Parts: sequence; C-alpha cells; structure tokens
Amino acid sequence: MTNTISRLLAAAAFTAFSAAALSPAIAAGQQEGAMAGAAVATADSALNAKVKAALADFKGVSASTAQGVVTLSGQVANTDTGTKAIQAASSVEGVKEVKSELTVAK
Repeated sequence: MTNTISRLLAAAAFTAFSAAALSPAIAAGQQEGAMAGAAVATADSALNAKVKAALADFKGVSASTAQGVVTLSGQVANTDTGTKAIQAASSVEGVKEVKSELTVAK
C-alpha cells in the first residue's frame, strides 16, 4: 500500500510539473489564437466597409461579413435589383461567398 501511495504521489508531482512547464506554451497558444481572431475581425470589418461602399446605390440593402462570407439582407424592388446587389458584393476583392437573405418588396 505504501508503494502504491508513493507511486501516486510521484505521478501527481510529475503531472503538476508537466502542467507548470507547459503553461507558458499553452498561454502563448491562446494568445496567438486571440490575436488571429482579432486579425480576422479586423479583416472582416475592412471587407464589410468595401462591400457597403459597393452597395451604396442599393437602398435598403445591408451587409454583414464573417470570415470573408458576406450576408446581404433587406428589401429590394425586384429580383433584378437583388441580383445586381449580389453581383456588386461578389465583385469586391476578398469576398469568398455571398449569401442572400434579400426579399422582394410587395
């Protein structure tokens, strides 16, 4: 029994030491992940601004961007106007995909 307790204590000490040694690496990885997320958010904000500028002539159409994917929402007068808004958003450099939630006004 004493031998088992000694082994468990040694294993616990080793685990605690390993975790302490890895903590800086884990923290650095988490920081890098947070910085990458901030960079994506900044890139999406810049891309969304470009898309909104491309859609300036389309009143009632709004855009949101997440990871390069643009989602259009709002109302358009007809399907032709909706198609043109989608094409305008798609033509912006950096846009990976355009999703449409546009509706045609009645």
